[in-house]
Amino acid sequence: MEIRITNRFKRSFKALSVEERKAFKKHIELLVKYPNPPFYPSLRIKKIRGISGIFECSINKEIRMTWQYIQSDVLLLRNIGKHDRTLSNP
Repeated sequence: MEIRITNRFKRSFKALSVEERKAFKKHIELLVKYPNPPFYPSLRIKKIRGISGIFECSINKEIRMTWQYIQSDVLLLRNIGKHDRTLSNP
């Protein structure tokens, strides 16, 4: 699976703590390993309501990541950060 990253994701990722980056790495490895439903349960993946094709997953209690498939084998990481801020601009 190919992973692409938006500029917004890059900027937001830089603001994460070392612990949050480590948690992200574990989650992205699971997402690549289980890219299709049923997703790995600890990722807590769900579609974002009202926006077609964009998903969110929980990195920890506060951090969310948004992403979408731009092709069947290409994952675009859109945004990452605090829950409300990230989901208001997926």
